Amino acid sequence: MTITIRHRTAYTYATPANYLIQSLRMTPRPHDGQTIRKWRIDIDQDVRLCESEDGFGNIVHTFSINYPIDHVTIIAEGSVRSIDTAGVISGTRERFPPSLFLRSTALTDPGPDIRAYAAGIGTGLSPLDRLHALMNALVEDMTFDPDPTHVGTNAHEAFGHRKGVCQDYSHIMLAAARSVGIPARYVNGYFCRCDNVEQQDAGHAWIEAYTGPDLGWVGFDPANGICTNEQHVRVAVGLDYQDAAPIRGTRLGGEGEFMNVSLEVIDGAASQAQSQSQ
Repeated sequence: MTITIRHRTAYTYATPANYLIQSLRMTPRPHDGQTIRKWRIDIDQDVRLCESEDGFGNIVHTFSINYPIDHVTIIAEGSVRSIDTAGVISGTRERFPPSLFLRSTALTDPGPDIRAYAAGIGTGLSPLDRLHALMNALVEDMTFDPDPTHVGTNAHEAFGHRKGVCQDYSHIMLAAARSVGIPARYVNGYFCRCDNVEQQDAGHAWIEAYTGPDLGWVGFDPANGICTNEQHVRVAVGLDYQDAAPIRGTRLGGEGEFMNVSLEVIDGAASQAQSQSQ
């Protein structure tokens, strides 16, 4: 499957920002399930993009602006060739032992409710089967709803609502898996929908969990109730959203910030077939 992506993030400021620095985790890495055919990042200001890797092996582009601006637009775009590996993640750069991903964070602290919830699901099953049971339970018990949560909502708050978006589903499943001794990490990326909807409001999030030495890391998408497949484009990983966020930064000035995001995720084969039929 060839997936074409164009991710545009535009910031405007009511009063000029006098200094700004941004770190971008918006460039996918290849692994056995995906090949990067082409990829680029463009900024509509006079900046120098500096490429590096963070501790998790994510590709990071950093830029700074030290003159007054009232807007900046970031565009990440390219195409990725993906195959279905039934959720099994291989060919990645593993810098840390799986046990690191048992570590809880402020966004993934289970609290007593998630801890009790996870303890009652799949007891006695293998890690892989227990993860499937946890994901299926979340699909049944949660409702996808963007209203009750925001980017800073933690796992136990979202679980209390039984509502949230893909970030919340992922934080809850991370908290649940770690609470029963299964290493798990947050993944930021893109999801190519199969209903011909190409315009999306934001990127996607899911988790990867370590199932043992045989299969290793396996991707679970609790918001969609599936293991990851060729529709998923993996971009960045971490302990939680903060580690893998597409854009993080700070500025001086720039009061009245407004952010506008537009995202196109297109199945190249379907788009070509549609064009040929017209």
